[in-house]
Amino acid sequence: MSNVASAGGEAVRGTARVAPTAAGEATGTAAGGGPPGPVEAPQDGLAGHYRLLRVALGVIRLGPVLILAGLIVGTSLASPVFLTTGNVGNVLSQTAVIAVLAVGQLLVVLTRGIDLSVGSTLALASVVGAIAFEHGQPGPAVVVVMLATGAAVGFVNGAVYVWGRLPHPFIITLATLSIARGLALRLSGGQPKRGMPGAVRSIGNDSIGWLPHSTFLVAAIAVLVAVVLSRLVWGRWIYATGGNPEAARRTGVPVRPVLVSVYVMCGLLAGVAAIVTSGRLNAGSPTAGELAELDSIAAVIIGGASFLGGRGHVGNALVGAVMIGVIRNGMNLLNVDAFLQPIVIGAVIVLAVEADVLRTWLENRFRVLQAALA
Repeated sequence: MSNVASAGGEAVRGTARVAPTAAGEATGTAAGGGPPGPVEAPQDGLAGHYRLLRVALGVIRLGPVLILAGLIVGTSLASPVFLTTGNVGNVLSQTAVIAVLAVGQLLVVLTRGIDLSVGSTLALASVVGAIAFEHGQPGPAVVVVMLATGAAVGFVNGAVYVWGRLPHPFIITLATLSIARGLALRLSGGQPKRGMPGAVRSIGNDSIGWLPHSTFLVAAIAVLVAVVLSRLVWGRWIYATGGNPEAARRTGVPVRPVLVSVYVMCGLLAGVAAIVTSGRLNAGSPTAGELAELDSIAAVIIGGASFLGGRGHVGNALVGAVMIGVIRNGMNLLNVDAFLQPIVIGAVIVLAVEADVLRTWLENRFRVLQAALA
């Protein structure tokens, strides 16, 4: 309020100094009594600052896309192999799992939450699907079992968090991270269970030309979730719940069901990621998805979503996922020490978080100037 008051007060005082006289001239006069000269109104300076802030905000909001473009250009210059169709298809295939998990993680982050269990959920769904196939279940049934397993873990996360009145979802999702991974190891005996239906193998391994089937799956999921978030009431409820839960509750938003639903969706998409992973491996692996939860969170944050909730977009989450894939692939092509990869990705996450802090400050300043110029 003080900033608004001071900006507004400065504008008022400036107006008084340039008020026209009876003769219609400005009162500003040279120190030696010369003829009046032009006096710049402070509003002009505020307007210039306002325009500059608009440009800066636009650049920061496009930051993930600009960084990804820079990475692609830089890596392609350093390695001529990078932009070959075979390598691009490889990057898309490797990124598909992170991208699917990132879309689910985005739904949770939009509500000020986090899901640490998606990697373990992926492994559990993968193993359960392999067991179902081992017992003679057809391909469609195996797919349904994997999706149901993911959704079940998500429901447990959401239900315990909401109705168990836990202070933060970090607690329950950390617990299910361990439980789901333990169940996957127990059910599989700690070994991969070989064999997957043809439909699952097709999703994970096959391609149309150089474009993997999994890329089309990711695109379909991204479009569907984007439409849900932008066109359906449920999507608006998600943003409202993350923006201000108490205000959302007072305006009639069913906050608790919304919270449970986003964890169910996150788990369901972990089941989709399990289908892609199992198809690539032709097996249900209890060790699949290790650290995938961190990659999904990194992709969402790099894409510009805020842990404070109510801010984020599916497209930017995909950009964050592709960015992680490009960094890893580029460093492999350039024979960079593999141990440096997590360091680079961690540094990118720090930069993304700082960009979010800067964006918040610029938006607050932008609103102050809007009020001063109104």
